Amino acid sequence: MPLIIKDEYPKKLFREDGKRLDGRDKHELRPIKMEVGVIKNADGSAYLEWGNNKIFAAVYGPRDVHPHHLAKSDRGILRIFYRMATYSVFERKRPAPGRREKEISMVISDCLEPVLFLELYPGTSFEVFIEVIDADGGTRCAGTTVAALALADAGIPMRSLVTSVALGKIDGEIVVDLSGIEDKAGQADLPCAITWFNDQLSLLQFDGDMTLEEMNKCLDLAPDILKRIYEMQLNALKEKYLKIREEVNKSEEIATEGGEQ
Repeated sequence: MPLIIKDEYPKKLFREDGKRLDGRDKHELRPIKMEVGVIKNADGSAYLEWGNNKIFAAVYGPRDVHPHHLAKSDRGILRIFYRMATYSVFERKRPAPGRREKEISMVISDCLEPVLFLELYPGTSFEVFIEVIDADGGTRCAGTTVAALALADAGIPMRSLVTSVALGKIDGEIVVDLSGIEDKAGQADLPCAITWFNDQLSLLQFDGDMTLEEMNKCLDLAPDILKRIYEMQLNALKEKYLKIREEVNKSEEIATEGGEQ
């Protein structure tokens, strides 16, 4: 269950035993579960559970651009639609996309566009719909991670996957993977993302109060944390095709047994 109750937050974000309120160490990720190919009518899709976050991503394309004046003659375009379900947060949000959702859509698009070979698809668009079913901190990072996974599942040519995570500062300590309560009651939030084909940051935002030394510590921690999540992305993709191979092998065995009879 999410730890946030309305707008009331505890004064301390570490327990007496030195653990964070959800029982994690300072550099420990929340539990993460990934799966691809979860939406049958999409060209590619993925589902992500990250702590209490639950997010779907669906990819459609390449397809015609509407309205037509947005199309580019020399390359395709990437359109990201990040949305939070009305019931995804404690207080019901309005169904219409707000300014924050539009901003996060733009941020995720800027993260993912460099890894796509959009020049191979002139005059068309790829549309990625990210739906947050349950939100508990770090949804822009989780949304970026699951969207990259859905694009890979769609078979779209990519230079690499993109992986994202939020680091930050709570009670004067640097921590990784901020939960919702840590994001709101903590001292600083530093979302970042990496494109693995060149090991470059494609997202780096900052909100809060942090010294230059503390920020450098966050950036030193980020590569190892991002690598862990990247391995989970790769495993989620591999698992789908291992299941397909098992099904094919079983079908061949059944066909062989039938022929022998």
